[in-house]
Amino acid sequence: MIAAKRGVHYQIVGRRLYRQSNCMFPSRCQGIEHFILEIIDKLPDMDLIINVRDYPQVGIYFPKEQQFPILSFSKEVTSYADIIYPAWTFWSGGPALDIYPNGIGRWDLIREKLLQTQSKLPWNKKKNVAFFRGSRTSSQRDPIVMLSRSRPDLIDAKYTKNQAWKSKADTLGDDPANTVSFEDHCVYKYLINVHGVAASFRYKHLFLCRSLVLNVESDWIEFFYPYLKPWIHYIPIDRNFKNMIQVLEFLNDNPLLASRIAKRGFEFIRDQLTMNMIRCYWQNLLIGYSDRLISYRPIKPDPNMIEIH
Repeated sequence: MIAAKRGVHYQIVGRRLYRQSNCMFPSRCQGIEHFILEIIDKLPDMDLIINVRDYPQVGIYFPKEQQFPILSFSKEVTSYADIIYPAWTFWSGGPALDIYPNGIGRWDLIREKLLQTQSKLPWNKKKNVAFFRGSRTSSQRDPIVMLSRSRPDLIDAKYTKNQAWKSKADTLGDDPANTVSFEDHCVYKYLINVHGVAASFRYKHLFLCRSLVLNVESDWIEFFYPYLKPWIHYIPIDRNFKNMIQVLEFLNDNPLLASRIAKRGFEFIRDQLTMNMIRCYWQNLLIGYSDRLISYRPIKPDPNMIEIH
């Protein structure tokens, strides 16, 4: 199967889940399989290819014969046609950092920690600064780090070390900053989100601080991004950051508006991005995928596959 080269081949047959024997990233497959197994009794038989790489696989300019229905966690909407599924990180396989050596961890558990933390940090107790900590996975992040050096009164943005770090050149001449937990992000009024290799895994976590998310415009999305609206749930920032200072000065002059937008973003993620909603999304996604895109139904599992329990 040509499409299988772009992802992991799964089959659902007789309400049982099967997968090719090898998975490039086992913890990512585990995160996907957790949700599919929770809804397996509600799913029809089907074949599917799920991409567990960081990068999407179906370019919109690919020849028609290469336009396979492949599921990916993220895509750049102007260039890729992959079908978006909820990322494995809701259960396992998130980025491993020095303070999260086994990955960021389950979404439901992190939610509870952040909800408890934000309840102790009302808006007027937060630091009046826009905050970012992350590694240099994309040069698009460079301007905010440089802007922080010229306006430290408004912005605290620094690069941390990642596996590719070799010298200070990889952190724009500075020593790498310490990694900061999501809970410690909550002490800041404004939290900056900017994509890296693909859509940023941090995005959903930032909202639960009940801080105001400043989202740098990007064509990269995860499945829930289209439901978040600019100036209702978050503040949009130009890709080149040219409006960053103006936006921060405006928000500081209008604290009531800023706090209301922060509250709406917080409530949306808290109330809508739950584990139950993620299960429902998976169910609707796979049933819709089967009904609309797949004419072939496997009648028995591929003998080379293993059953996932």
